[in-house]
Amino acid sequence: MQTLRTLKALHREGLLSADPPLGPRLAEAADAMAIAITPEMLGLIDRTDPADPIARQFVPSVAETEIAADELSDPIGDEARSPVKGIVHRYPDRVLLKPLHVCPVYCRFCFRREKVGPGGEALSAAELDAAIAYIEARPEIWEVILTGGDPLMLAPRRMAKLIAALDAIDHVGVIRIHSRVPIVDPSRVTDEFLAALKPQRAALWFAVHCNHARELSVAARAALARLADAGIPLMGQTVLLAGVNDAVETLEALMRALVRCRVKPYYLHHPDLVRGTGHFRVSIERGQALMKALRGRLSGLAQPTYVLDVPGGHGKVPIGPGYLGDDPDALLVEDAFGGRHRYPR
Repeated sequence: MQTLRTLKALHREGLLSADPPLGPRLAEAADAMAIAITPEMLGLIDRTDPADPIARQFVPSVAETEIAADELSDPIGDEARSPVKGIVHRYPDRVLLKPLHVCPVYCRFCFRREKVGPGGEALSAAELDAAIAYIEARPEIWEVILTGGDPLMLAPRRMAKLIAALDAIDHVGVIRIHSRVPIVDPSRVTDEFLAALKPQRAALWFAVHCNHARELSVAARAALARLADAGIPLMGQTVLLAGVNDAVETLEALMRALVRCRVKPYYLHHPDLVRGTGHFRVSIERGQALMKALRGRLSGLAQPTYVLDVPGGHGKVPIGPGYLGDDPDALLVEDAFGGRHRYPR
């Protein structure tokens, strides 16, 4: 089966519950962002469940046509921090490098939803050379993060060439790849691709985007095992999404599943102020309560850092719950189970 890319294809597979199923508002939502659901993800969707958490991430909804006043087309300020096409330089010691803007799937909550998709901007050979030259000319850049789009949509030969170019820059110590591919299109993680992900000098880290334990299919677990067995350290990134994973039991199951796959939970992202994604957002207070509940259920190995990407390009900050309270003579420390204890200042 091929990747589903149209409303008609989604309707044929019984994935649309709108009435009528192909009405103008749904067409408006589909026009605003590309559609793609891989066979791997399609096979995980429970068509009998109208609130299925896998379908909710990828199937367009009429709710996407509801744009709130505080929602932004560039919610994390990529454009304001882009000195060269394909580069986002938000922190002194690291840059994002976006070689392309296509993905194997299109998540409806994506903070780059107005940029990604077929026909979206991609770097020409000259533009990629200019982006590499920007990194090479700035010795303060220690880490390069390959994102997009999904960098694993590059052919292995092109990926190997890009990794080699970054590896040749002496001051680049870390190359980090952010990808959904091992989860949503695991067959792409071939021996040829693993060979392409091997710099000779720099360290390579791999961040895997996964939002629900059910996404970790047998094939996805095998792809992650191939990456881990190749000596590539794996981190997990998750977006906190209403109706997908905003329950402590769901987050606990996901973090445990990731650790079993040798993926260290890294970030739990608070959802960004993306246009048309209000139906995915939860309050920060809700997120903090979920993180506090996780603290009593999971070891530190399975704890992600709850972060907010400050609108306007000002970077991420941790926004997890606090555990210290004030007392005239001592700190009051709250433990993972809600008990309070005095601790000398």
